[in-house]
Amino acid sequence: MPDITDYTGKITSEHSDKPKYMAMVQVVAQCFLDAGLASSALPAVFDLDSALDAQLDNVGEWIGITRNVSTPLSNVYFALDTAGLGFDQGAWRGPFDPDTGITTLDNDTYRTLLRAKIGANQWDGTLGQSKAILDLVFSGDTFVFIQDNQDMTITIGVVGQQPTALELALLTGGHIPIKPQSVGVSYYIVPTNDGPLFGFDVTNQYVAGFDQGSWGKVYS
Repeated sequence: MPDITDYTGKITSEHSDKPKYMAMVQVVAQCFLDAGLASSALPAVFDLDSALDAQLDNVGEWIGITRNVSTPLSNVYFALDTAGLGFDQGAWRGPFDPDTGITTLDNDTYRTLLRAKIGANQWDGTLGQSKAILDLVFSGDTFVFIQDNQDMTITIGVVGQQPTALELALLTGGHIPIKPQSVGVSYYIVPTNDGPLFGFDVTNQYVAGFDQGSWGKVYS
């Protein structure tokens, strides 16, 4: 990193022995040094992987999506003895969150939504790239597939490790832009247990038979 001596060190001996002159140069040069240091820190501050709060909101303005959702995401708050809302599934209710559901996304969830929006901004409208966008949202041990029903609707399945209640609410609420114009989503299918959906004549990470596949829960 540059230092003030990088500036004052260039002053010739004819002037460097003048205390007042050196002090004046140091004060003037320091403002340019500070401005340079602040500018060099901006990429990290507004980096999608590390930005927080107001900086992440600024990134969202450029990408084209806000952390505020128009309709509260209901049935997502953490609750004991409620399937799908337990530990690592339900979202903690913040001090200013309404009882009806979440209206403002936390940094981690908003960051995931921004990645999906970045993919959508470059999307060519095909189902193949829709799958790629969903893979940005659901990664690791969660797998997503899209079935074209050949009637201007698609079916979306989410298998493997079950998504959190908040992720599922974003998907089923239409907040993740992954369908072509004029194409509807007939329903979403999520297994009742971690792993593939139950089905015959195929075994992979999406569908498996007895003792491996689980019945799916349908969200319309």
